[in-house]
Amino acid sequence: MIKTTVTIDGMACSMCEAHINEVIRQLYPEAKKISSSHKTGETVFLTETVPDCEDIRSAIDRTGYRFISCKSEAYEKKGLFFRK
Repeated sequence: MIKTTVTIDGMACSMCEAHINEVIRQLYPEAKKISSSHKTGETVFLTETVPDCEDIRSAIDRTGYRFISCKSEAYEKKGLFFRK
């Protein structure tokens, strides 16, 4: 799994978060655990492949919010029953 964190300017409320979450869902239907926070100005989601930051930039900029940055990193599920 790949964890992608997108920094976005312009989110001011929970409706803004929902709007950005919907943009990510439309762009990457396979995305899991999409979470946005207007307080931190970040959206985090999981995918099987590395998403294209330019596609994300384009989709977010069309909504009126401002894309700041994007970074992807390997994500390993951790939980109560996680063993290595």
